[in-house]
Amino acid sequence: MATASAPAPLLIACALGIERLALRGGDRGSAGGPVTVLRTGMGPKAAERAVTRLLADPALADATVLATGFCAGLAPGMHPGDLVVAEETRGPGGTVTPCVGTERLVKELMRAVPGRTVHSGPLTGSDHVVRGQERSDLFATGAIAVDMESAVTLHTAMRSGTRPVAAVRVVVDAPEHELVRIGTLRGGISAFRVLRAVLPAYYEWHRSLLLPRR
Repeated sequence: MATASAPAPLLIACALGIERLALRGGDRGSAGGPVTVLRTGMGPKAAERAVTRLLADPALADATVLATGFCAGLAPGMHPGDLVVAEETRGPGGTVTPCVGTERLVKELMRAVPGRTVHSGPLTGSDHVVRGQERSDLFATGAIAVDMESAVTLHTAMRSGTRPVAAVRVVVDAPEHELVRIGTLRGGISAFRVLRAVLPAYYEWHRSLLLPRR
């Protein structure tokens, strides 16, 4: 648990091995406090189990939680390698989790990966890979991107205690750029490189949450 000499830790959750590889070294810590990078496994059920189990550790009881990894963009004009900062996550069961410090995240991401487009808006959850018409249907709800773990990760984190939460995703495919397999085509490689570059932005966002309010 955080004290004056031990600030609240940061938990960064991702699902896939390739995402964990991009975030390699992220758990070495930052100026904002200790950092844990968790690979949850793919899908909402795996994310819920993994996050529940880890946050039961007293050392992480008040951890800030950030969900990250790849996503499917829903808005026309999105490209692989674009970033999505969730203003809120929407779970398949209708749960909505507001995110914290989104403006600061956008600012830090633009600094970490200059030249990359950063979108902000609702991030919706799904229990399967979304393609074709379903992508258009989700965009019609106001969501700008979809993934399988972020909404459940943040909802689970808040259910276990009040804490700052956020979600940042890198677009790996988009309406005009659908991929078959992550990492085998140019879009997947671009998304991997962007995810690898954004850890400093996560650290700065976390550190900003710990600063006294003026």
